[in-house]
Amino acid sequence: MERWLWPSGGAWLLVAARALPQLLRADLRLDRPLLAALVLLATLDWLCQRLLPPLAALAVVAAAGWISLSCLARQPRLPVATRAVLITGCDSGFGKEAAKKLDAMGFTVLATVLDLDSPGALELRACCSPHLKLLQMDLTKPADISHALEFTKAHTTSTGLWGLVNNAGVNDVVADAELSPVATFRTCMEVNFFGTLQLTKGLLPLLRHSSGRIVTVGSPAGDMPYPCLAAYGTSKAATVLLMDVFDCELLPWGVKVSVIQPGCFRTESVKNVGHWERRKQLLLANLPQELLQAYGKDYIEHLHGQFLRSLSLALPDLSPVVDAIIDALLAAQPRRRYYPGHGLGLMYFIHHYLPEGLRRRFLQTFFINPCLPRALWPGQPSRTPTQDAVQDPDPNLGPSPKEAQ
Repeated sequence: MERWLWPSGGAWLLVAARALPQLLRADLRLDRPLLAALVLLATLDWLCQRLLPPLAALAVVAAAGWISLSCLARQPRLPVATRAVLITGCDSGFGKEAAKKLDAMGFTVLATVLDLDSPGALELRACCSPHLKLLQMDLTKPADISHALEFTKAHTTSTGLWGLVNNAGVNDVVADAELSPVATFRTCMEVNFFGTLQLTKGLLPLLRHSSGRIVTVGSPAGDMPYPCLAAYGTSKAATVLLMDVFDCELLPWGVKVSVIQPGCFRTESVKNVGHWERRKQLLLANLPQELLQAYGKDYIEHLHGQFLRSLSLALPDLSPVVDAIIDALLAAQPRRRYYPGHGLGLMYFIHHYLPEGLRRRFLQTFFINPCLPRALWPGQPSRTPTQDAVQDPDPNLGPSPKEAQ
């Protein structure tokens, strides 16, 4: 029995000795991830004692301990100094909170908003330092983007532009792809993809000069087929792929590109139940009669209720996303992907490794589980292809310019 005790103690001593330099140069906080890692290491140690020869057990536990502590330790960060960063979509949510935090850290923050008199803009004026500059910008308007580029160049002549945070985005329709107007797909692409593309391309000369950072807020809906988020998800998928291309192409210039894929957080748009009710009513009012008969009003009401139920589970604390933005801007070696939020690891594991049927059932269980469309109810008369051929819902159903970000 004693011959099994030595590898265990030796492994833990070796882990501690190997990890000591990491602990001295990085912040390893006693939080739930660290406690979970220690529990898993202890369990692995117990198993290795019983299943492996002494030297093999020592090697496995030492390697696992070193990898775990290295991953959990906060990586060294660059000093803030006089770094300047442009953040889009600061009227509310992640953009507003990130602007406040970066300003408090000493960054020169250029914050774009849709409305200079919005509550979020007024809050930033009231609580931030004079170093924070507000700029009105609508990503659907090329003239606004051109003005933002000139504004950024004028305000970063002495410091240079260190970072761009692409945070602004839009999603205003929650419905099946067939029920969603093509105009909604176009609006999502205009804001989430084309606007982001034009702004990022315009700022690349400044970012290349500083070997700076590009941080983009994506969405798991761009990685997984979330029900009823086709317009939003496809635009985010295109944006994330674009950022991966930038990551490869800008590597020789020293520009690092990160994408943040947050879970569901309780931002102002998520909390605004009245907004989602108005969008549902607008969808119903403009839906072609053939589609309304095929799916039924009850179907759309059910989707709306399921969506609001999923939003009720949103996390109220936005700091994990803000912390990810800060790490992507200042870490010496930032990650290419950040996944702030609860349960994302399980979601991505299911998406990548489990059968398609289980993946679909998981998303329906935790997001939207559609009911049966009316035309498929038992006893309903069958429809011919000619009867089912309908035109696209009203193309004017897309969000108004004020709702575009």
